[in-house]
Amino acid sequence: MQTFPLNSPDVTAIGIPNARQVQRNLPVAVLVERAIERGEGLLSARGALACTTGKYTGRSPKDRFIVDEPTVHDRIDWGAINQPYPPEAFDRLYDRLMAYLQGRDLFVFDGFVGADPRYRVPVRIINEYAWHNLFVHQLFIRPEAKDLLAHNPQFTVVCAPGFLADPQADGTRSEAFVVISFTHGVVIIGGTQYAGEMKKSIFSTLNYLLPLQGVLPMHCSANVGPDGKVALYFGLSGTGKTTLSSDPGRRLIGDDEHGWTDAGVFNFEGGCYAKAIRLRPEGEPLIWNAVKFGAVLENVVVDPESRAEDWDSAQLTENSRVAYPIHFVPDAVGSGMGGHPEVVFFLTADAYGVLPPISRLDRAQAEYHFLAGYTSKVAGTERGLTGTEATFSTLFGAPFFPLPAKTYAAMLGERLDKYGSRVYLVNTGWCGDAADPARKRINLAYTRAMVNAAIDGDLDKGGFVKHPVFGVMVPKRCPGVPDKVLDPASAWPNPAAYERAAKELAARFEENRLNPGSSGAG
Repeated sequence: MQTFPLNSPDVTAIGIPNARQVQRNLPVAVLVERAIERGEGLLSARGALACTTGKYTGRSPKDRFIVDEPTVHDRIDWGAINQPYPPEAFDRLYDRLMAYLQGRDLFVFDGFVGADPRYRVPVRIINEYAWHNLFVHQLFIRPEAKDLLAHNPQFTVVCAPGFLADPQADGTRSEAFVVISFTHGVVIIGGTQYAGEMKKSIFSTLNYLLPLQGVLPMHCSANVGPDGKVALYFGLSGTGKTTLSSDPGRRLIGDDEHGWTDAGVFNFEGGCYAKAIRLRPEGEPLIWNAVKFGAVLENVVVDPESRAEDWDSAQLTENSRVAYPIHFVPDAVGSGMGGHPEVVFFLTADAYGVLPPISRLDRAQAEYHFLAGYTSKVAGTERGLTGTEATFSTLFGAPFFPLPAKTYAAMLGERLDKYGSRVYLVNTGWCGDAADPARKRINLAYTRAMVNAAIDGDLDKGGFVKHPVFGVMVPKRCPGVPDKVLDPASAWPNPAAYERAAKELAARFEENRLNPGSSGAG
């Protein structure tokens, strides 16, 4: 623990000369104590710190901006996702935010993102809330004591939920804002308590910086088997990235954000941020066992008397979360690095219920589906989203990629060609008529069996059949999975109704190809 005196250069350098107390890299136990003392949360029965985030229980993508500065103007893919923000408005908003932080207790985390030492980026996170500082301490890469002696942040995130923007004066859409300035190396966040905004803002910065160094940044999880075979899992929130990569039979590299270099893949982070709604030990044992002291429960309903967690309750949001350091996962890859992927999975939660549970893609189809990024946004992951909504999110994470999508797609295609990675489209959503209230999501045990068979090469042994509408190759057999489960039409009582629904989704794919327009959750 290190407490800096007033006027510490660590915060005066960014414009906060009169903070009351600045506490840097506090130990986990102390941060938990501070959060409880300050009324920010309570300990749950399993020992995790349980906190709530008020009206914002998911990201607010329409409140995210990038400062339109000369150094980045010609590179950014401006539009509804990467919204430009005037430099002079940023200066005014920044100054008001710094004034708000005067005289307050601040919590600072100095650490890193990027497990590969060649591409590691030092970051500083300055928080108004102790629990937010615990969150970033567990999610990012924690430094050794010697690392702090010469720590010089390349990017600084200032997060002050209590500071509200004035839409008329600041040019924002609401009181909430996330504004990234690449020129100044600063992200400012206010008006929202949702901790995921900090994580994703750093992801967005890496998605800008790394391609300039020849590294492909990816919104995916990764794991490795006993045989050394690495697998990647692309997908938006709720499609199973964390669940499938947290497989007891494989070692976790990372659950959400990775880079692909000439040497292989590396994790950006030092922790995991998993969906907690309807969490069960039998379905997701690694995540379940990570819920303990040091973990953060975000918007999980906890009984104030017994402190028991209600994993099934969506009273606060469907987007309840648990954040924990990666070492809470047994046998996780300590280096955060792995070789070139043997298999790449594109995960989609198909709201139409027509996509096969798993299908093999050729090189052209892989690039097509990467650019399409079809999935369903799951309730709660974005502000105002209450149901399940079919959508297209380029690169399976459009809200986080500042450069033109084809920049990333071309880099992926080059790597698939060079390293021979096989690509599969996996439907982790539904099979069956959307009008049927009794339909359920595809059985997780079946999905795990299909994914493992794809990695091991067992899917190839049973042969494939070409899907009549989507043109993908559907396996005829998979160990541990009934043959009829592999055929999505079998879940529909009316074959004609299935064909109509499949063609309707195919038409949406074509419409998106001709008129790309993306939004996504994560």
